[in-house]
Amino acid sequence: MAKQTGLGDYLAVDDSGGTVRDISNDIGDYGINIAQELIETTGLDKSARERITGMSDGDVSLNGYFNATSNKSHDVFKTRTGTRTFDLRVGGNTSSNPKLAMEMQIASYNITRGSDGSLTWAVTLNLADGTVPTWSTVA
Repeated sequence: MAKQTGLGDYLAVDDSGGTVRDISNDIGDYGINIAQELIETTGLDKSARERITGMSDGDVSLNGYFNATSNKSHDVFKTRTGTRTFDLRVGGNTSSNPKLAMEMQIASYNITRGSDGSLTWAVTLNLADGTVPTWSTVA
């Protein structure tokens, strides 16, 4: 696959009832952090650090535009309890596009009213189930 933009991305998150909701139109930007713990194991006989792979983690930050329409972003995030499936498809929901799906917990849902009258939100999602975040492709 060639270099590409983030235009046309598909992003869905389960609501509190477990139903997948496409909230792509409510999202302005997102950030994904897939982290890898590195455990230092440097012995006395070394002059540089030694590390081995530890646990993986993942978190997502979403920023969007307030939408109180049924089954849109406010409906998805207003109840913060329960595990949610985060599903990103870079370039859209088209076969062979990169896909990242993770089971997440909602850490925060913050709404901001700007001085210009804008109403936006920010959500932080953290990995929930101990499964290593792995990229795949849309089938």
